[in-house]
Amino acid sequence: MAILVSELSDVQLVRQMLAGDADAFEEIYDRKQPGVYRFALRMSGSENIAEDVTQEVFMALMRDGSQYDEQRGNLSTYLYAIARYRVLRFLEKDRAFVLIYDGHDNEDESLVNERFITDENLLADLAQDQIIEKVRQAILALPVHYREVVVLCNLQEMTYEEAAKVTGCAVGTVRSRLHRARSMLVKKLRGVKEPNEIKQISFSTRYAI
Repeated sequence: MAILVSELSDVQLVRQMLAGDADAFEEIYDRKQPGVYRFALRMSGSENIAEDVTQEVFMALMRDGSQYDEQRGNLSTYLYAIARYRVLRFLEKDRAFVLIYDGHDNEDESLVNERFITDENLLADLAQDQIIEKVRQAILALPVHYREVVVLCNLQEMTYEEAAKVTGCAVGTVRSRLHRARSMLVKKLRGVKEPNEIKQISFSTRYAI
């Protein structure tokens, strides 16, 4: 009995894609496109950049998929590394780029709220969408090398090891940057209200296994 492409592992799908199986590529795209797009959006703050990066990532996979080595990491890590390079390239082209995201991504909003704002008293007098926007803009305002570890580890739920492979840094560097980035975010968010009106800002430490 023939095995459905939906039942194949990522590695098997890549092999079949390289053999010319269009259905295998479509399955990879369906599985991985949402995560790649969200990563590019959270890194750039631009839907246009996120769309362009996502398209380039999967074109690169079709063209250079033979370079993927499952021994060095999973397929998501490989694709995020490509996406990271292309996001940075877009941002480098326009250093004056204004990071503004004005779309409506319900899944993104729930992730931001759940993983970054865990104290119900924090910004209690602001509407929910205002809270989400404050957090989003605080993340976008971080220097890129801090922003990317927050996006990868907190929002994309990657492990330190996976984030290290995406960024090309040592695991210890990822840890230290994430610690520093969290401190910077707390300071940015504390500025929204008077310090004595905020009890605590805590960050979830849920990471993908």
